[in-house]
Amino acid sequence: MMRKLFGFLAMVLILALAQPGFAQVCEHRGNLDERFCDNDKDLVADLLPAGQCKDPSTLVFTYTPVEDPAVYQDVFADFMSYLEKATGKKVIYYTVHSNAAQVEAMRSGRLHVAGFSTGPTVFAVNLAGYVPIAVKGGPEGFQGYNLVMLVKKDSPIQTMEDLKGKTVAHTSASSNSGNLAPRVLFPELGLTPEEDYKVVYSGKHDQSVLGVAHGDYEAAPVASDVYERMLRAGRVQEGELRAIYTSERFPTSSFGYSSELCPELVQKIVGAFHTYRYTDKMKEAFDGADRFYPVTYKVDWGIIRTINEALGEELK
Repeated sequence: MMRKLFGFLAMVLILALAQPGFAQVCEHRGNLDERFCDNDKDLVADLLPAGQCKDPSTLVFTYTPVEDPAVYQDVFADFMSYLEKATGKKVIYYTVHSNAAQVEAMRSGRLHVAGFSTGPTVFAVNLAGYVPIAVKGGPEGFQGYNLVMLVKKDSPIQTMEDLKGKTVAHTSASSNSGNLAPRVLFPELGLTPEEDYKVVYSGKHDQSVLGVAHGDYEAAPVASDVYERMLRAGRVQEGELRAIYTSERFPTSSFGYSSELCPELVQKIVGAFHTYRYTDKMKEAFDGADRFYPVTYKVDWGIIRTINEALGEELK
């Protein structure tokens, strides 16, 4: 099933570019920035025609800066070597320290292949021409995560209503579980961020978790997978914090490429994601996932787009 899906995606990319006048006349753009077209209406940018696409000698790769970037440079080292063999290109890791910087790096052409966290995936698609094709997963499907609201074990806060009048650490403006989803989901629980509690930004999920553990913040909404990895790594102790709220499941960080790359190169990149299997180090880092599982932005990011639309986020 996975092999067929990836093969189909790669074939569509090549056939689409063979159509006369492809990407020369922009008949539909949707929410994409004016630099990009979406004539096939799949919600992601169409590839550029021959003569306009990019075929760099070196591919730049990075992973979402939800935690320490240096850790993930090491975790993805084997995949980067695999990508080098598949594409015939040198592949280097580009360290970014914020979601905004990562989106801007792809928009400016300095980043070619990347893993974006859930919320920023929407911004990367619309502003930077990013095309998500996979998430971490296994034979049966892709991984997800929950939004969890954390407080200290001995905190008097027992329910979401108890957060009224408190200071709560959101992560960053573009984060799904760390900011956007709380602004849509919490009002349904009778708790509106900014109105019922003071919002401060920590910058990252791990900084929010540590801030609650150290008493800097009274509570924080974070991604459950980040919190679980921190527990396994001993960065916070089991039982030190507790969750007073858990959301429904969201898709985890996406992986994909810049739509400005040439189709032949894109086909090789898609193939590398399709055939690669995680090392033991990657399995440990990513909760037992063993592969990049194929997804489509139009279908699998529907709930995330709904959250953005509910907030009236300006994504164009």
